[in-house]
This record gives sequence, C-alpha cells and structure tokens, in this order.
Amino acid sequence: MKTFATKVLIAGAGPTGLVLALWLSRLGIDLRIIDKAPVPGETSRAIAVQARTLELYRQLGIVDDVLAAGIRVERLTVRTPSGIAATLKLGDFGAGLSRYPFAFALPQDIHERILIDHLEKAGVAVERRAELVGFEQDAAGVTATVMKDGTSEVVRAAYLCGADGASSAVRHGLKLGFPGGTYEQSFYVADVEAEDVIARNGLNVCLDTHGFAIVLPVRQSGSVRLIGIVPGDHAAEETIRFGTIRDEVERITGVTVKAVNWFSTYRLHHRVAEHFRDGRVFLAGDAGHIHSPAGGQGMNTGIGDAMNLGWKLAAVLGGRADARLLDSYEPERIAFARRLIQTTDQVFRVMTSRSALVGFWRRYLLPTMIALLVANRAGARFAFRTVSQIGISYGNSIVSRGGAGRVRGGDRLPYVEGLAHVDGSAGDNFASLSSLDWQIHVYGTASPAFRAAIAPTGIPIHAFAWTPGAGEAGLSRDAAYLVRPDGHVAVAVETQDPVPFLGYIAEFAVKTGAATRAPQ
Repeated sequence: MKTFATKVLIAGAGPTGLVLALWLSRLGIDLRIIDKAPVPGETSRAIAVQARTLELYRQLGIVDDVLAAGIRVERLTVRTPSGIAATLKLGDFGAGLSRYPFAFALPQDIHERILIDHLEKAGVAVERRAELVGFEQDAAGVTATVMKDGTSEVVRAAYLCGADGASSAVRHGLKLGFPGGTYEQSFYVADVEAEDVIARNGLNVCLDTHGFAIVLPVRQSGSVRLIGIVPGDHAAEETIRFGTIRDEVERITGVTVKAVNWFSTYRLHHRVAEHFRDGRVFLAGDAGHIHSPAGGQGMNTGIGDAMNLGWKLAAVLGGRADARLLDSYEPERIAFARRLIQTTDQVFRVMTSRSALVGFWRRYLLPTMIALLVANRAGARFAFRTVSQIGISYGNSIVSRGGAGRVRGGDRLPYVEGLAHVDGSAGDNFASLSSLDWQIHVYGTASPAFRAAIAPTGIPIHAFAWTPGAGEAGLSRDAAYLVRPDGHVAVAVETQDPVPFLGYIAEFAVKTGAATRAPQ
C-alpha cells in the first residue's frame, strides 16, 4: 500500500481544524485536512464570535469577510413572556479594549463556509468522506490509516492533530479519559421564517421561569435562528418535532413562526480530556473540551487552541524554534479549558435550573441586574473582558517571562489605538501582528544600543511614540516587550536590557522569517 507524506495531518474540518489549517498554510507548512462528513455542517449550535477570535482573524487576513457575513450586535434585548424586560446597548461596550469592541454573531455553518473558502484560496481542500481509522506514532512521526471513499490509504505525518469533535477518533486512539458529564436538558436549534420580531442588528435573550432561548437574525437568508431548551414535558422524548414544542417556543420567544427551514435537537456535555498532547499527537477544540453554551465560549476556545498550536507547529517544522516550544501547548490551553468549564458550568446550571426560586430570580430579577451591569463604563468593560477572551493569559507557561507596567509575560498584548510609528505611519499596535512572526514592541524610544544588540537576531523592533493611551492600557514607557506570533507577550522588561531577550531567543532557538501569507 502506498504511503502519502505530509507535515501535519488534521482530523476534523470544523472551525478548529479549519483555522489550524489556515494558520499552517499561511506559514507555508504542508498539510492535509480530512473529515468523514460528505459535506460541511448545515446546522448551527455556535453563533458567538468573540473579539479575541476576530483579532486573530485580522492577523490571518480574513476578518473583513467574517464581519461582512455576520451581525454586529448593537443591542441585546432581554425578553420574558410578559414582554421586553431590558434593552442593552452593545455597540461598543468594549471601547478602547479591542478593535472589535462589540458583540458579534455568525452562525457556525456560515462561519465554516468562509473558512473553507479561504483555505481553498490558499490551495488546500478539505478531503471529504475521509475517516481516520487508526494511527501509530514513533519518535519521528505518526503513521495514520485513512479510509477515503471506501479505499484505505496510509499517511505519514510529522504531527497529527485531532480536531474531530466530542467523539474524537484521535482521543480514543490515544486512550485518553474525557471526564465530565452530560446535562439533563435537551436543546433545539431551528432556522425559521418569522414575523419581524427582532431588530436587524439585535439579539434577543428570552428568559422564562423554566428556561431560556436565543433569537438571532441570519443575515444571508433573512431568516431567524432559534436556540433554546426543549420544554421539560418533551425533554425525554427520543424524537422531537418542532410542531410538538412550537406553542411553548413561541410563548417564550415572542416569535410567530411562519415556516420552518430546518430543525434539530441535541444534548450538551461538559468535559475536558486528561491531556491535550501525547508525543506527536495533539487534541484541539471539542476533541479536548466541550462546554455549556453559556457566554458563547466553546467554539472560540477551540479556535484559540488552533491559533496557539498552529504558530508553534509552524515554527518547529520550519526550523524557526526548538521543539520544546510545543511543550507549552497543553499547559497553556488545558488550564484555560479547565477554568472555563468550571465557570460556564456554574452559569449554565443557574440559567437552566428548574428550581422555583431560581426561576423567579431568572425571570424577574436577572434582567435588571444585567441592565445595571452594562449601564456604566466600568461595568460594560468588565462584561466585555469576561466574555471576549481578551483576558486570557499564559503567565505560568514555560515560554512566558518577566513583566513591565501591568503587563506580564503570557498576557495578550494590550490593544492601543492612535499610535504613531517612528517611520511616520499611524494606527494601532496590532497591525504589525499580521506578519504572524516574532517582534519586539517599545512604547516610547528604543535606544540605539538596544537596537544594535537585537539586530543580529533579525527580530524587528516596532517603536511607537508614547501616548497616555499606552499607559492606560498598562504598558510602561520605554519598556520592551517580545511579542509572540499569536499576539501574546513572551518577555517583558522594564529597562531595555537586551540580555533577557537574547537569552530567551537562544534558549528556544527563535528565528524570524515566518510569513508567506495573503495580504490584508
């Protein structure tokens, strides 16, 4: 049997696998991405695209297409069966914290089509009806058996990534535990034609004594997407049709359904795999962690996995970093997944509790509490930081060092706009991250001695004129920050002492020259 060779084999072509493939392809890494499904997904459970994901999409050069396809949520309307309980403005509730300070919604099926289109433009096609049926690994790589259109073939890869969902064949092949549980509630998702009950750029969250639902307009079709808990009287039924729960759904959401385009039900789990890595095999996305839908975090966390793993694999495979860099993937991502599952699980249990007392609080008091939270700037910024994932930090990582101002190694680089570069250009400090490469930032003046010391490494220094905004963001004047390709700070030093930077660069054999990507 002929053996086919590639650098990275990705099992699973959902958002996580597609983003990993995009990042690797931008950096010139040979890869194959397979999926056993004959066509992309046509239903949508995930709709929220968080600001941190949009920032990473800007680096990849695809953010404009994503924004054009979805809905910038200008307002969130909290409804109860009695009517509108609160209307919250979300157009810029994270102003100053990100280039994308708003809530954004894009159904997963449409989201995947955009990613697939960009991947195909990069010359990579998803191989459909291709299922991973087994693999073995050794010190030099992974040998996988793939069943494609009924024919078996062998693929030899340097690395294998399982982005193949909650029933991951890769995780099962590694014999990794997947501790957690299954929520008792069943959920429904429906794409329907309805009377105009929601603002064009709005999102309705519908709270009731016995549950909740989300109503979202879908830009492409002009239809409305409904996502919610199957009413308790029908939750145990094996086969549920929309007509069975229609009256209850319309009562909770205030939507009058004229026609149903499609309808599906599903169960939710909360689990985190024992490990995200075994040798040359990695897990990402739902293969490694599955969450409640609270806060719209699950899909975005998988995409974060893909970005984190993608730049590290590319650096190692491209000879631009020591293989020890890959040792940081699991600790960074599994720690976040575990924290997230605890918080989303707690929120979800409250939101779905059938306790009469909790139900009363959810229907009558929660809307007021939410409105009060985002009514002032501090509360709005806190809410944005909580859900947007811009607060993710890898402070305990083996590849995070030092601190300057309020910024520590491992933190996401604070976003600052209205900056002037020494070459006379102006803009924000995230624009240079589109290189997908290492860089050093100085907010103030980079001394000639520091520039001379760093020059042999080839790592560019971006010096920005100091502004009060940089200080408000937590940056320190004239301090130096080594920024990773994913926009997180690797090393932060208050003084422009080159020794910590040169030591770090030597320790991890960091080299530049990564980007072979499409233009912004």
